Amino acid sequence: MEEVSDIERLIAVEEIKQLKSRRDRAVDLKDWDTYTALHAPDHESNNDGYTPWTREDMVNHLRHDIGHVDIIHLSHTPDIEIHTKTTASGRWYLEDQHFWQQDGEDHWLHGFGFYHERYEKRDGKWLFVFRRIERVRVMASPGAVHPAKIAAIKSGEFRGPR
Repeated sequence: MEEVSDIERLIAVEEIKQLKSRRDRAVDLKDWDTYTALHAPDHESNNDGYTPWTREDMVNHLRHDIGHVDIIHLSHTPDIEIHTKTTASGRWYLEDQHFWQQDGEDHWLHGFGFYHERYEKRDGKWLFVFRRIERVRVMASPGAVHPAKIAAIKSGEFRGPR
């Protein structure tokens, strides 16, 4: 195993924190080009109840299924482990809020959980190579059905409880 110095470890952790910040901001602002560039071409994403997504699947889902949903992501309290000079993993506390119109009424969702992620440094930049969302609590407005769930059920991607 290659040796990672303390200073290299500190720099890597800070770079991964910046990567995560840019990711959350890009998805909340619907900046799909930036969002795509932060993920490796072979990225895989797993969200509870859904079939795994490639990078392209994930970006298409975000753009088309929830592009009209206002989202606020709060990722904090990271536990980042640097494995080598080019590989790392992390677990972040997740809190997100979603706001949308459904049948002419305002609806919302407030979720809590964890991101489980892996990162690789490629061509001098850290990228996401894997993400799994583990939700531990979700609260929603009465009668709300999230637009992403509706789209996933229609496409056959959703495997969780309806």
